[in-house]
Amino acid sequence: MLRSRRILGLALPRRQLLLNGCRWCSSGIVPNERIRNIGISAHIDSGKTTLTERILFYTGRIAQMHEVKGKDGVGAVMDSMELERQRGITIQSAATYTLWKDTNINIIDTPGHVDFTIEVERALRVLDGAILVLCAVGGVQCQTMTVNRQMKRYHVPFLTFINKLDRMGSSPNRALQQLRSKLNQNAALIQIPMGLEGDFRGIVDLIEERAIYFEGDFGQIVKYGEIPPEFRAESADRRQELIESVANSDELLGELFLEEKVPTVADLKQATHLKCLRTT
Repeated sequence: MLRSRRILGLALPRRQLLLNGCRWCSSGIVPNERIRNIGISAHIDSGKTTLTERILFYTGRIAQMHEVKGKDGVGAVMDSMELERQRGITIQSAATYTLWKDTNINIIDTPGHVDFTIEVERALRVLDGAILVLCAVGGVQCQTMTVNRQMKRYHVPFLTFINKLDRMGSSPNRALQQLRSKLNQNAALIQIPMGLEGDFRGIVDLIEERAIYFEGDFGQIVKYGEIPPEFRAESADRRQELIESVANSDELLGELFLEEKVPTVADLKQATHLKCLRTT
């Protein structure tokens, strides 16, 4: 009995230490360093809930994608309220999770309407990072500015996702300029589209310097290829612009930029990551 107590006494601190470094998630017990809370915010009708639906589908969390407003009689996963399905808007924040590369990602889909902005405030307090969604047609709008102020208040780093590039009148360059002029963000493109509106057929990854195509009924087949000749000049200019944008936040990349050397993919990814974190 004495020996058992000694063994138990030695084992408890270790077990307690391990549990303190973990949290219960829907996917099980996960170490804290592999848990992320991500929010998706934007002006109303920018495509937040649709983007969340796509993230869940492409990461394998759901088997089928459905549309907002329940056009197919089902509706999006994140629209749990019947009124949300009828109106096609998010009224209260909804949370879900997915797994990606051994990381548990908790996703919070927030409302875009100004009447429900308190829901955004509640969500931002617990976020590790966020995605600010912009409509490629509307660009930066009034609620976009409100969300930007809220993210600054709670020091939430965020990436901007320019949505609806296939719509008539879409212009990612206009949205980029509005990010700089209206939100005072030192923004730079990480990807550029290959074609717009009805001619949209894929994107160019400026960091990896390759073209990405999405094929299949739901774009679930991802293919990589060389950058088409007609987009190589723009890709080179935009990549240089990206390097200049992040060079001030990373000492190594700044030295490479001054010496007119080409940074590696790993260096550029690390510098972009640090730049995003330091803007808050």
